[in-house]
Amino acid sequence: MNRVLLGQYWPEESLVHRMDPRVKFLLSLALIVAIFCAATPASLAVAALFVLVFYGFAHIPPLTALRSIGPLLVLVLFTALLNVLFVQGGEVYFQWWIICVSEKGLQSAAFIAVRLLLLLMAVSLLTLTTTTLDITAAFERLLAPFARVGLPAHEMGMILGIALRFLPQFAQELATVYRAQVSRGARFTANPFRGGLQSLTALMVPLFSSAFRHADTLSQAMDARCYHGGTGVTRLHPLRCTWRDAAGTAAVAAMFAAVLVVNAL
Repeated sequence: MNRVLLGQYWPEESLVHRMDPRVKFLLSLALIVAIFCAATPASLAVAALFVLVFYGFAHIPPLTALRSIGPLLVLVLFTALLNVLFVQGGEVYFQWWIICVSEKGLQSAAFIAVRLLLLLMAVSLLTLTTTTLDITAAFERLLAPFARVGLPAHEMGMILGIALRFLPQFAQELATVYRAQVSRGARFTANPFRGGLQSLTALMVPLFSSAFRHADTLSQAMDARCYHGGTGVTRLHPLRCTWRDAAGTAAVAAMFAAVLVVNAL
């Protein structure tokens, strides 16, 4: 857990790091849509190739990319397992009682697992190459036009910023609670029939208690400093598209086109 990079910034001097945060935020959304548009294994492989190229331009090692989404891989495995159990068709490889593992189930599980993995890597690319303050400011600036119709742009940006800052804190707190429980003789198991749920409760209850305590401390600190909305907050400069932003936009557009062409083929 000490090596987890979930929600943390990876300092580098790459083309991706120097892009405007607003452009990166919009391109990350476009990247997610492109991955969802991949409807075949071939088009998904094309999307994966583009994502790896983007990480290469960001100078982020593959191991670092996997560490950045490490705690979320459980969701990928759980979703894949559900597809194995509930999607049926083709040749049956294993069957016992109500459990049936078939050819289509394994294919669906592999496809969904890769798609979720690429989605997580696309989101992680934004957090690894952009500081929390820049992400918050970009999100607020993009929502600013909707403030005229009553959308609380600054409040939503502040919530996003707090959530991003709490992710590394959660990882650190989880590691601290885990070491404390182990030092007291606790044994953790993933089997729900052998105390797995009890082990999970022993970790989650102190973790959420600590989270609520940190949230209360933050609220009191903001009240003590007489915080009022976005008054006195540093703003991003007006958007001026540079060649780096144009190159990133062209790369994501090329990915879109490649995915759609491979889908058609």
